[in-house]
Amino acid sequence: MEISSSKPYLRGFVPYALAAFLVGAVGGFTAVLGPAFVSDLNLPYNNTTWTALAMAASTAAFAPILGKLGDVIGRKATLLIGIAIFTLGNILTAIAPSLFFMIIARFIVGIGSAAIAPVVMSYIVTEFPREKIAKGFSLYMLISSSAVIFGPTLGGLLIEFYGWRAMMWVCVAISAIIFLLCIVTHRKDSMLFKPLTDFDGIGSVWVLIFFTLMLCLPSFGQNFGIRSIWFLIILIASVISFIGLFFAEKKATNPILSWKFMKRKKFFLSVLALFLTQGLMQANMTNIIVFINYTQPDNTIISSYAISIMYIGMSLGSVVLGPLADRIEPKKVLAASLTLTGVGCAIMLLFTAQTSVIILAASLGILGFGLGGNAAIFMKVVLSGVPAETAGVGTGTYGLFRDLAAPFGVAIFVPLFTNRVTNIISSGKGEITAAVNSIKFLAVAEIICVIAGIAIVLFLPKIYNKKGEKA
Repeated sequence: MEISSSKPYLRGFVPYALAAFLVGAVGGFTAVLGPAFVSDLNLPYNNTTWTALAMAASTAAFAPILGKLGDVIGRKATLLIGIAIFTLGNILTAIAPSLFFMIIARFIVGIGSAAIAPVVMSYIVTEFPREKIAKGFSLYMLISSSAVIFGPTLGGLLIEFYGWRAMMWVCVAISAIIFLLCIVTHRKDSMLFKPLTDFDGIGSVWVLIFFTLMLCLPSFGQNFGIRSIWFLIILIASVISFIGLFFAEKKATNPILSWKFMKRKKFFLSVLALFLTQGLMQANMTNIIVFINYTQPDNTIISSYAISIMYIGMSLGSVVLGPLADRIEPKKVLAASLTLTGVGCAIMLLFTAQTSVIILAASLGILGFGLGGNAAIFMKVVLSGVPAETAGVGTGTYGLFRDLAAPFGVAIFVPLFTNRVTNIISSGKGEITAAVNSIKFLAVAEIICVIAGIAIVLFLPKIYNKKGEKA
């Protein structure tokens, strides 16, 4: 895509594109961090859950808060603050001497990510021409997804030869370079600043508490069981914090979570469809790797490159399908892209004990292609018509629920597969038979969810009419 003087919105997008690349690239590198860290400190493998959860919780919970901050102090300041916090978190990760320290470090990295994503999306919503917003989101998704592709492989090589701490210092160096480049390339912020007194501080605290607890629920359910005391404590605390959040936002003059924004059909129907389908990505990567470990333990190709295959598909999907929403009614394109995710899941019905690498890769690649298109188009649907002065909180709120969708999808689909494998093995059948049976059962369940997602999408309001795009 050519960046010329006739396209000032693209020149202005450069620092935001760099920030999106940073989060994707470092995310790719650190995809292999958890296992290396727990192995180095001789910790049980399941402790990787807590480091991943810490980052996921802060990324999601802080998104609407820092999106709102962007509306108040401006995008430039929020972007640079976010990259600085992201860099600090990676520095602390590199020197982490213990699990507790690592959890704090990854939580801080998540805060940085939460500041970056809303301002990137906010820039696209407010600065890109209205007829090119889907293309803008596709560009964002392409940068984010493609930056991840080689990260796990390169990160794995760095860890193998130099250790995980050396890999993290590489991430710190990348972060510092991007920070300087963003300072140099960022134009004057076009936003009008608002007084900080407009900021909903009390609501921010309740948003952080409630959504952090919500993200903890799936992990605690998987690790301790839904009848465990720990899960019940988190569940009760979630209910209490929801009540606190409800009354705080009801009283707030400028609430962090805007009910007016969230009650739109564009928002809640899109979020519902996301919860049914977007968790397929991470869940299927995990489940297919486990499937390979059961059926073909000597075949490490998919185990090594599953993330890359999925993200290549996502990159292609965002480029091919995403921009179509600027010319064709978005819900029609969404129905097509969701159908592709269903095809990716349906290929799992062909899996056998000797399934070829081509079939396995096709399932992940087609699924990723559909999901890449979904991500860009859902952003177009949800954020179209959002006023410029509230673009940050709107994009942050959407980012919150988007980031919640994947963990909840994983919490449903991963145990659905692994628990069924365990139950079949305990009934006296072999591991291979159990894995094949379970992966096909999972495929049927996922196809049903995709069909439900398509049905929901068809009820979305139209974005276009005969006169052009609706506000």
